[in-house]
Amino acid sequence: MTSMSRSDREALTQTLVDTTLALVRTPSVTKEEREIADQVERRLVDRVGSERVTRIGHSLVVEAFPFRPGLPIVTLLGHLDTVPSEHDGPPRVEGERIYGCGVSDMKAGLAVKLELLDRLRAEDVWCNLLLVFYEREEGPYDENGLKDVLDNHERLRETDLAFCLEPSSNHLQLGSLGGLHCTLSFAGQKAHSARPWQGDYAIHRAGPVLSDLLARERKAVSFGPFTFYEVMNATMVTGGGTRNVIPDSFALNVNYRFAPGRSIEAAQEEFERFIAGRCSIEWTDLSPSGPVCLDNPLLKPLLADERVIHEPKQAWTDVARLGLYGIDAVNLGPGESAQAHQRNEHCAIHLITEGYELFERFLTGSGQD
Repeated sequence: MTSMSRSDREALTQTLVDTTLALVRTPSVTKEEREIADQVERRLVDRVGSERVTRIGHSLVVEAFPFRPGLPIVTLLGHLDTVPSEHDGPPRVEGERIYGCGVSDMKAGLAVKLELLDRLRAEDVWCNLLLVFYEREEGPYDENGLKDVLDNHERLRETDLAFCLEPSSNHLQLGSLGGLHCTLSFAGQKAHSARPWQGDYAIHRAGPVLSDLLARERKAVSFGPFTFYEVMNATMVTGGGTRNVIPDSFALNVNYRFAPGRSIEAAQEEFERFIAGRCSIEWTDLSPSGPVCLDNPLLKPLLADERVIHEPKQAWTDVARLGLYGIDAVNLGPGESAQAHQRNEHCAIHLITEGYELFERFLTGSGQD
Protein backbone atom coordinates (compact mmCIF):
# COMPACT_ATOMS: atom_id res chain seq x y z
CA MET A 1 0.00 0.00 0.00
CA THR A 2 1.25 3.51 -0.76
CA SER A 3 1.84 6.03 2.03
CA MET A 4 -1.05 8.40 2.73
CA SER A 5 -1.04 12.12 2.23
CA ARG A 6 -1.78 14.34 5.21
CA SER A 7 -5.32 14.96 4.00
CA ASP A 8 -5.93 11.23 3.46
CA ARG A 9 -4.66 10.48 6.96
CA GLU A 10 -6.92 13.14 8.43
CA ALA A 11 -9.86 11.59 6.55
CA LEU A 12 -8.91 8.15 7.87
CA THR A 13 -8.76 9.49 11.41
CA GLN A 14 -12.19 11.11 11.11
CA THR A 15 -13.71 7.88 9.78
CA LEU A 16 -12.19 5.91 12.66
CA VAL A 17 -13.52 8.45 15.16
CA ASP A 18 -17.00 8.29 13.65
CA THR A 19 -17.04 4.48 13.69
CA THR A 20 -15.71 4.32 17.25
CA LEU A 21 -18.35 6.76 18.48
CA ALA A 22 -21.12 4.80 16.73
CA LEU A 23 -19.97 1.63 18.47
CA VAL A 24 -19.62 3.30 21.87
CA ARG A 25 -23.10 4.82 21.59
CA THR A 26 -24.63 1.36 21.17
CA PRO A 27 -25.32 -0.29 24.55
CA SER A 28 -23.49 -3.60 24.80
CA VAL A 29 -23.11 -4.68 28.42
CA THR A 30 -22.19 -8.37 28.70
CA LYS A 31 -25.13 -10.63 27.81
CA GLU A 32 -26.89 -7.69 26.10
CA GLU A 33 -24.99 -7.74 22.80
CA ARG A 34 -27.87 -8.31 20.37
CA GLU A 35 -28.18 -4.66 19.30
CA ILE A 36 -24.48 -4.13 18.63
CA ALA A 37 -24.20 -7.52 16.90
CA ASP A 38 -27.08 -6.51 14.60
CA GLN A 39 -25.40 -3.17 13.88
CA VAL A 40 -22.03 -4.73 13.05
CA GLU A 41 -23.62 -7.52 11.01
CA ARG A 42 -25.40 -4.99 8.78
CA ARG A 43 -22.12 -3.24 8.07
CA LEU A 44 -20.31 -6.51 7.35
CA VAL A 45 -23.01 -7.75 4.98
CA ASP A 46 -23.09 -4.42 3.16
CA ARG A 47 -19.34 -4.70 2.62
CA VAL A 48 -18.79 -8.36 1.67
CA GLY A 49 -22.22 -9.94 1.25
CA SER A 50 -24.04 -12.38 3.51
CA GLU A 51 -22.26 -15.47 2.16
CA ARG A 52 -18.99 -14.52 3.89
CA VAL A 53 -20.55 -13.53 7.22
CA THR A 54 -21.38 -16.20 9.80
CA ARG A 55 -23.46 -15.38 12.87
CA ILE A 56 -23.18 -17.63 15.94
CA GLY A 57 -25.48 -16.37 18.69
CA HIS A 58 -24.53 -12.72 18.96
CA SER A 59 -21.03 -13.30 17.60
CA LEU A 60 -19.87 -12.77 14.01
CA VAL A 61 -17.12 -14.18 11.80
CA VAL A 62 -16.38 -12.55 8.45
CA GLU A 63 -14.04 -13.71 5.72
CA ALA A 64 -12.55 -10.46 4.46
CA PHE A 65 -11.84 -11.92 0.99
CA PRO A 66 -12.82 -15.04 -0.93
CA PHE A 67 -10.73 -17.89 0.47
CA ARG A 68 -7.41 -18.49 -1.30
CA PRO A 69 -6.04 -22.03 -0.72
CA GLY A 70 -2.35 -22.20 0.09
CA LEU A 71 -2.20 -18.86 1.90
CA PRO A 72 -1.95 -18.70 5.71
CA ILE A 73 -4.92 -17.59 7.78
CA VAL A 74 -4.58 -14.54 10.01
CA THR A 75 -7.45 -13.71 12.36
CA LEU A 76 -8.23 -10.48 14.19
CA LEU A 77 -10.51 -10.94 17.21
CA GLY A 78 -12.39 -8.49 19.39
CA HIS A 79 -15.24 -8.71 21.87
CA LEU A 80 -18.44 -6.75 21.44
CA ASP A 81 -19.33 -6.43 25.11
CA THR A 82 -18.42 -3.99 27.86
CA VAL A 83 -18.73 -3.94 31.63
CA PRO A 84 -21.20 -1.51 33.25
CA SER A 85 -19.49 1.81 33.99
CA GLU A 86 -20.22 5.39 35.04
CA HIS A 87 -19.66 8.47 32.91
CA ASP A 88 -20.08 12.20 33.43
CA GLY A 89 -21.40 12.79 29.94
CA PRO A 90 -22.43 11.08 26.69
CA PRO A 91 -19.92 9.49 24.29
CA ARG A 92 -17.95 12.38 22.84
CA VAL A 93 -14.68 13.81 21.56
CA GLU A 94 -12.84 16.16 23.87
CA GLY A 95 -9.57 17.49 22.53
CA GLU A 96 -7.55 14.54 21.27
CA ARG A 97 -9.54 11.85 23.08
CA ILE A 98 -12.77 9.90 22.69
CA TYR A 99 -14.79 9.32 25.86
CA GLY A 100 -17.35 6.58 26.38
CA CYS A 101 -18.10 3.16 27.83
CA GLY A 102 -15.77 0.55 26.34
CA VAL A 103 -13.91 2.94 24.04
CA SER A 104 -10.52 1.51 25.05
CA ASP A 105 -11.80 -1.98 25.92
CA MET A 106 -12.41 -2.40 23.07
CA LYS A 107 -14.54 -0.38 20.68
CA ALA A 108 -11.45 1.37 19.27
CA GLY A 109 -10.11 -2.04 18.24
CA LEU A 110 -13.42 -2.97 16.62
CA ALA A 111 -13.34 0.29 14.63
CA VAL A 112 -9.85 -0.56 13.36
CA LYS A 113 -11.07 -3.96 12.15
CA LEU A 114 -14.08 -2.51 10.38
CA GLU A 115 -11.95 0.09 8.63
CA LEU A 116 -9.44 -2.56 7.53
CA LEU A 117 -12.32 -4.48 5.98
CA ASP A 118 -13.47 -1.38 4.13
CA ARG A 119 -10.06 -0.33 2.82
CA LEU A 120 -7.96 -3.44 2.17
CA ARG A 121 -8.02 -5.20 -1.19
CA ALA A 122 -7.38 -8.92 -1.57
CA GLU A 123 -4.55 -8.39 -4.05
CA ASP A 124 -2.63 -6.28 -1.51
CA VAL A 125 -2.88 -8.76 1.39
CA TRP A 126 -0.57 -11.76 1.70
CA CYS A 127 -2.94 -13.94 3.76
CA ASN A 128 -6.51 -15.06 4.19
CA LEU A 129 -8.04 -12.67 6.70
CA LEU A 130 -10.78 -13.50 9.21
CA LEU A 131 -12.39 -10.95 11.51
CA VAL A 132 -14.20 -12.12 14.65
CA PHE A 133 -16.59 -10.02 16.75
CA TYR A 134 -17.74 -12.05 19.75
CA GLU A 135 -20.04 -11.80 22.75
CA ARG A 136 -19.56 -12.38 26.48
CA GLU A 137 -15.82 -11.86 26.89
CA GLU A 138 -16.31 -10.25 30.30
CA GLY A 139 -17.32 -12.63 33.07
CA PRO A 140 -16.69 -16.26 34.01
CA TYR A 141 -14.36 -18.27 31.79
CA ASP A 142 -16.96 -20.96 31.03
CA GLU A 143 -19.49 -18.38 29.76
CA ASN A 144 -17.13 -16.69 27.29
CA GLY A 145 -18.69 -16.48 23.81
CA LEU A 146 -15.48 -17.18 21.90
CA LYS A 147 -15.70 -20.87 22.77
CA ASP A 148 -19.00 -21.18 20.87
CA VAL A 149 -17.44 -19.46 17.87
CA LEU A 150 -14.37 -21.71 17.86
CA ASP A 151 -16.48 -24.84 18.23
CA ASN A 152 -18.73 -23.88 15.32
CA HIS A 153 -16.38 -22.37 12.73
CA GLU A 154 -13.96 -24.88 11.21
CA ARG A 155 -11.91 -22.38 9.19
CA LEU A 156 -11.34 -20.25 12.27
CA ARG A 157 -9.77 -23.25 14.01
CA GLU A 158 -7.25 -23.43 11.14
CA THR A 159 -5.86 -19.97 11.96
CA ASP A 160 -2.07 -19.70 11.67
CA LEU A 161 -1.76 -16.51 13.73
CA ALA A 162 -4.39 -14.61 15.70
CA PHE A 163 -4.45 -11.13 17.18
CA CYS A 164 -6.64 -10.29 20.16
CA LEU A 165 -7.21 -6.54 19.91
CA GLU A 166 -7.17 -6.12 23.67
CA PRO A 167 -6.15 -2.63 24.80
CA SER A 168 -2.36 -2.43 24.71
CA SER A 169 -1.61 1.07 23.32
CA ASN A 170 -0.45 -0.72 20.15
CA HIS A 171 2.24 -2.62 22.05
CA LEU A 172 2.70 -6.23 20.96
CA GLN A 173 1.97 -8.25 24.10
CA LEU A 174 2.81 -11.95 24.09
CA GLY A 175 1.44 -14.72 26.26
CA SER A 176 -1.27 -14.52 28.87
CA LEU A 177 -1.38 -15.20 32.58
CA GLY A 178 -3.64 -17.98 33.77
CA GLY A 179 -6.04 -17.26 36.59
CA LEU A 180 -7.61 -19.24 39.41
CA HIS A 181 -10.40 -17.90 41.61
CA CYS A 182 -11.42 -19.79 44.71
CA THR A 183 -13.34 -19.32 47.93
CA LEU A 184 -11.46 -20.04 51.14
CA SER A 185 -13.88 -20.82 53.97
CA PHE A 186 -13.04 -20.61 57.69
CA ALA A 187 -15.48 -22.13 60.18
CA GLY A 188 -15.96 -21.08 63.81
CA GLN A 189 -18.64 -20.82 66.50
CA LYS A 190 -20.84 -17.84 67.32
CA ALA A 191 -20.53 -16.02 70.62
CA HIS A 192 -21.27 -12.61 72.11
CA SER A 193 -18.41 -10.22 71.40
CA ALA A 194 -18.22 -9.45 75.15
CA ARG A 195 -17.50 -13.14 75.84
CA PRO A 196 -15.40 -14.27 72.87
CA TRP A 197 -13.94 -17.23 74.80
CA GLN A 198 -17.34 -18.91 74.48
CA GLY A 199 -17.00 -19.05 70.70
CA ASP A 200 -14.48 -19.58 67.94
CA TYR A 201 -13.74 -16.46 65.90
CA ALA A 202 -13.85 -17.45 62.22
CA ILE A 203 -12.36 -14.13 61.04
CA HIS A 204 -9.32 -14.55 63.26
CA ARG A 205 -8.82 -18.05 61.89
CA ALA A 206 -8.12 -16.44 58.52
CA GLY A 207 -5.33 -14.32 60.01
CA PRO A 208 -2.39 -16.65 59.27
CA VAL A 209 -3.45 -17.10 55.64
CA LEU A 210 -3.88 -13.35 55.20
CA SER A 211 -0.48 -12.74 56.79
CA ASP A 212 1.13 -15.24 54.42
CA LEU A 213 -0.57 -13.61 51.44
CA LEU A 214 0.74 -10.23 52.57
CA ALA A 215 4.27 -11.59 52.96
CA ARG A 216 4.25 -13.51 49.68
CA GLU A 217 6.36 -11.76 47.05
CA ARG A 218 5.63 -11.85 43.37
CA LYS A 219 7.42 -14.66 41.56
CA ALA A 220 9.23 -13.84 38.31
CA VAL A 221 9.02 -16.37 35.46
CA SER A 222 10.99 -15.65 32.27
CA PHE A 223 10.31 -16.66 28.67
CA GLY A 224 13.11 -15.42 26.44
CA PRO A 225 13.19 -11.62 26.85
CA PHE A 226 9.84 -11.52 28.68
CA THR A 227 9.23 -11.74 32.43
CA PHE A 228 5.84 -12.61 33.88
CA TYR A 229 4.94 -12.27 37.55
CA GLU A 230 2.89 -14.84 39.47
CA VAL A 231 0.82 -13.29 42.25
CA MET A 232 -1.82 -14.29 44.81
CA ASN A 233 -4.30 -11.76 46.15
CA ALA A 234 -7.35 -11.76 48.41
CA THR A 235 -9.92 -9.73 46.47
CA MET A 236 -13.23 -10.09 48.37
CA VAL A 237 -14.37 -11.07 51.85
CA THR A 238 -17.71 -12.23 53.29
CA GLY A 239 -18.70 -13.03 56.86
CA GLY A 240 -20.22 -11.66 60.01
CA GLY A 241 -23.53 -9.85 60.13
CA THR A 242 -24.02 -8.31 63.56
CA ARG A 243 -21.42 -6.05 65.06
CA ASN A 244 -21.57 -7.51 68.56
CA VAL A 245 -21.48 -11.20 67.54
CA ILE A 246 -18.40 -13.33 66.96
CA PRO A 247 -19.15 -14.84 63.51
CA ASP A 248 -19.08 -18.57 62.88
CA SER A 249 -18.06 -18.27 59.22
CA PHE A 250 -15.73 -16.16 57.12
CA ALA A 251 -14.70 -16.47 53.49
CA LEU A 252 -12.11 -14.98 51.18
CA ASN A 253 -12.02 -14.86 47.41
CA VAL A 254 -8.42 -15.38 46.37
CA ASN A 255 -7.16 -14.86 42.82
CA TYR A 256 -3.94 -16.64 41.80
CA ARG A 257 -2.38 -15.44 38.54
CA PHE A 258 0.17 -17.88 37.12
CA ALA A 259 2.64 -17.68 34.25
CA PRO A 260 2.55 -19.30 30.81
CA GLY A 261 3.88 -22.84 30.84
CA ARG A 262 2.03 -23.82 34.02
CA SER A 263 -1.16 -25.85 33.69
CA ILE A 264 -4.32 -25.23 35.68
CA GLU A 265 -3.72 -28.49 37.55
CA ALA A 266 -0.15 -27.52 38.47
CA ALA A 267 -1.35 -24.10 39.63
CA GLN A 268 -4.03 -25.71 41.81
CA GLU A 269 -1.43 -27.99 43.37
CA GLU A 270 0.82 -25.00 44.09
CA PHE A 271 -2.05 -23.15 45.74
CA GLU A 272 -3.06 -26.16 47.82
CA ARG A 273 0.51 -26.43 49.12
CA PHE A 274 0.33 -22.78 50.12
CA ILE A 275 -2.96 -23.26 52.02
CA ALA A 276 -1.67 -26.47 53.66
CA GLY A 277 -5.07 -27.59 54.93
CA ARG A 278 -5.79 -24.43 56.95
CA CYS A 279 -9.26 -23.97 55.40
CA SER A 280 -11.53 -25.43 52.75
CA ILE A 281 -11.02 -24.49 49.09
CA GLU A 282 -13.84 -24.17 46.56
CA TRP A 283 -12.63 -23.53 43.01
CA THR A 284 -14.96 -21.04 41.34
CA ASP A 285 -13.27 -19.98 38.06
CA LEU A 286 -10.35 -21.66 36.28
CA SER A 287 -8.67 -19.98 33.29
CA PRO A 288 -5.61 -21.41 31.50
CA SER A 289 -2.45 -19.49 30.75
CA GLY A 290 -1.60 -18.57 27.15
CA PRO A 291 1.60 -19.61 25.34
CA VAL A 292 4.34 -17.21 24.31
CA CYS A 293 4.57 -17.85 20.57
CA LEU A 294 7.92 -16.24 19.79
CA ASP A 295 8.72 -18.86 17.15
CA ASN A 296 5.70 -18.26 14.89
CA PRO A 297 7.21 -17.27 11.51
CA LEU A 298 4.31 -14.98 10.62
CA LEU A 299 5.07 -12.86 13.67
CA LYS A 300 8.66 -12.10 12.68
CA PRO A 301 7.95 -8.79 10.87
CA LEU A 302 6.33 -7.37 14.00
CA LEU A 303 9.06 -8.69 16.28
CA ALA A 304 11.63 -7.08 13.97
CA ASP A 305 9.76 -3.77 13.66
CA GLU A 306 11.58 -1.25 15.87
CA ARG A 307 8.46 0.95 15.89
CA VAL A 308 6.54 -1.73 17.82
CA ILE A 309 7.15 -2.22 21.56
CA HIS A 310 7.18 -5.89 22.65
CA GLU A 311 6.24 -6.93 26.18
CA PRO A 312 4.60 -9.74 28.18
CA LYS A 313 0.85 -9.70 28.88
CA GLN A 314 0.55 -9.38 32.67
CA ALA A 315 -3.14 -10.33 32.60
CA TRP A 316 -5.53 -12.94 31.20
CA THR A 317 -6.90 -12.65 27.67
CA ASP A 318 -8.43 -14.99 25.12
CA VAL A 319 -4.92 -15.67 23.83
CA ALA A 320 -5.12 -18.46 26.40
CA ARG A 321 -8.37 -19.89 25.03
CA LEU A 322 -6.99 -19.82 21.49
CA GLY A 323 -3.92 -21.67 22.73
CA LEU A 324 -6.12 -24.56 23.87
CA TYR A 325 -7.19 -24.95 20.22
CA GLY A 326 -3.57 -24.99 19.06
CA ILE A 327 -3.78 -21.44 17.68
CA ASP A 328 -0.82 -19.10 18.18
CA ALA A 329 -2.14 -15.74 19.35
CA VAL A 330 -0.87 -12.40 20.63
CA ASN A 331 -2.40 -9.22 22.04
CA LEU A 332 -2.28 -6.00 20.02
CA GLY A 333 -4.85 -3.21 20.12
CA PRO A 334 -5.16 0.58 20.11
CA GLY A 335 -7.03 0.95 23.40
CA GLU A 336 -5.30 1.95 26.63
CA SER A 337 -5.18 -0.85 29.19
CA ALA A 338 -5.17 1.57 32.14
CA GLN A 339 -8.54 2.91 30.92
CA ALA A 340 -10.31 -0.45 30.80
CA HIS A 341 -13.40 -0.52 33.05
CA GLN A 342 -12.74 3.02 34.34
CA ARG A 343 -15.17 5.81 35.06
CA ASN A 344 -15.05 8.24 32.12
CA GLU A 345 -13.10 5.71 30.06
CA HIS A 346 -11.25 7.33 27.16
CA CYS A 347 -8.79 6.59 24.37
CA ALA A 348 -6.30 8.78 22.53
CA ILE A 349 -7.40 9.32 18.92
CA HIS A 350 -3.86 9.08 17.58
CA LEU A 351 -3.59 5.52 18.97
CA ILE A 352 -6.61 4.45 16.91
CA THR A 353 -5.14 5.84 13.70
CA GLU A 354 -1.72 4.36 14.49
CA GLY A 355 -3.34 1.02 15.27
CA TYR A 356 -5.01 0.96 11.87
CA GLU A 357 -1.71 1.84 10.15
CA LEU A 358 0.17 -0.84 12.09
CA PHE A 359 -2.23 -3.59 10.98
CA GLU A 360 -2.36 -2.32 7.41
CA ARG A 361 1.44 -2.32 7.28
CA PHE A 362 1.59 -5.85 8.64
CA LEU A 363 -1.16 -7.31 6.45
CA THR A 364 0.15 -5.78 3.24
CA GLY A 365 3.83 -6.56 3.91
CA SER A 366 5.68 -9.79 3.13
CA GLY A 367 4.52 -11.40 6.37
CA GLN A 368 7.44 -13.80 6.29
CA ASP A 369 11.19 -13.77 5.77
